[in-house]
Amino acid sequence: MTPEEIAGTLTELFGTESVVAIASSSWQIDTPNFRLLVLLSEDQTWLRVLLPLMPIKEAEQFLTQFLEANFDETQEVRYATYDGVVWGVYQHNSGTLVSADFASAIARLIFLHKAGLNDVFNRLIENRVRQIVVAAKQQGQSLQATMQNLERFYAEGLMGEIDQTAAAREEVLAAWQYQLERLWNEIDVK
Repeated sequence: MTPEEIAGTLTELFGTESVVAIASSSWQIDTPNFRLLVLLSEDQTWLRVLLPLMPIKEAEQFLTQFLEANFDETQEVRYATYDGVVWGVYQHNSGTLVSADFASAIARLIFLHKAGLNDVFNRLIENRVRQIVVAAKQQGQSLQATMQNLERFYAEGLMGEIDQTAAAREEVLAAWQYQLERLWNEIDVK
């Protein structure tokens, strides 16, 4: 893609008022929800699209999940860290890039921005529930016995919030029940 084609695609996606050329081969897209940067290398052979997602302080405990997502889920875009920020990044050779792939990558970056920590948090939780299932199965516990242990932990205050209402506790336990039932038969320990 040439700089003109890049500018044209950005204008189609975001409108002329949102796209600002900050140099002959760099653009900034400002919307109420995000700021997207599109940069060509000096020799104009590589394109990089950057979208700041969150401060690294918010994401530190999820860095493993971000890397797993890079391997498994993010498709053509990646999570990266730089200067105290977690970024969504897309890089491609500009000579072989076509407008449809460029627009698709931007849409994927915006999806990562909207998802925030939700997807990586859910991945972390699922990994933890899997660990509980493995430990319970290694101890020879049944699904019902594992659920009873969790209920006891909540009743004794080992898990949950101190001022948690009975209704809130039941809601959390229902979520545990759902996750355990969903993963129990999927995990084989031998």
